[in-house]
Amino acid sequence: MAEFTHFDKQGKAVMVDVSGKDITERTATAAGSVVMQPETIAKIVAGGVKKGDVLSVARLAGIMGAKRTPDLIPLCHPLALTSVTVDLSVDEARSAVDIAATCKLKGRTGVEMEALTAVAVAALTIYDMCKAVDRGIRIADIRLVHKAGGKSGEFRAG
Repeated sequence: MAEFTHFDKQGKAVMVDVSGKDITERTATAAGSVVMQPETIAKIVAGGVKKGDVLSVARLAGIMGAKRTPDLIPLCHPLALTSVTVDLSVDEARSAVDIAATCKLKGRTGVEMEALTAVAVAALTIYDMCKAVDRGIRIADIRLVHKAGGKSGEFRAG
């Protein structure tokens, strides 16, 4: 079984030393959903949410979240991201907005946390913009779906 990397031999939290790792292209994609009442989805699609265009604002928030990951998650390295994409799609049958975020860079450490943070911040933004009409909104199933690059190679969720 793999060991935790963010603790030293005395059990103290540490930032992982990545200086010995090779610089490689690294990508990560995360996904999640925001589930709500059908009436709330209808308002989003119709542009009837008073705070504005929910999907556009959530996309921008997700991108900003990825860029701010080391400010939000302790021990994350500040990274020079080369690309962040956040895609949102409405699934009216499930009464949900599905979010996928992909982050890329050339560096010594992966971008999984940045992709996960992008999805989480986009989902929280949707909640914030719609909570006045639907307090029962659920943020669901935020997860890593793909990662590539680095010594550990490729991961694809099954």
